Amino acid sequence: MIIMKKIITILLLFFLTSSYTFAQSQIEMATALRSSGKIYVVVLVLLTIFIVLGIFLFMLDRRIKKLEK
Repeated sequence: MIIMKKIITILLLFFLTSSYTFAQSQIEMATALRSSGKIYVVVLVLLTIFIVLGIFLFMLDRRIKKLEK
């Protein structure tokens, strides 16, 4: 039990310090995409992929429910 607490504490400290160091740096790719307006294209493509994936999973679930009956 003590070993588990130590592992959790070490992992928590690692994640907190790594997220802090990554938050300090500027992400050049995101800045470049935002300045040129291409970030909206990236967001639109990702949104389209997630919507199509959601529709596919919904239809697949309906088909599986039909087969179970």
